[in-house]
This record gives sequence, C-alpha cells and structure tokens, in this order.
Amino acid sequence: MKNSVRELRTAFGWSQADLGERLDVSRQTVNAIETGKYDPSLPLAFRIAKLFALSIESIFTPED
Repeated sequence: MKNSVRELRTAFGWSQADLGERLDVSRQTVNAIETGKYDPSLPLAFRIAKLFALSIESIFTPED
C-alpha cells in the first residue's frame, strides 16, 4: 500500500519520533509505515487520518 505519511509529517515539521508520540506508536512503526514495510491497522489508519484532518483514502492508496 502506498501512502503519503512521510510527506504529511515533514510538511508539519515533525520527526518520526514526534509523529509516533502523537499516534502512541514507536518511531520504528512510523518508519515502517512510511517505507511501506508495514500497513497500519484500521484503528491506526483512522488516528493518522484524524491527526492530519484528511480521509484515509487521501493518505493511503492500494498499489496497482
């Protein structure tokens, strides 16, 4: 799954650790999501979308 978490995070001026703290996950989890090595659970995807005030679909897109 592709995502724009890294772009959103950097636009807000947050480090991976900052974002992890806001989402109550580790920096390593944020890194794994950003690099596409880990697809977040649905509750985590909702928290990410809410934090950035966007829809899940605008952040996460399936790979074709």
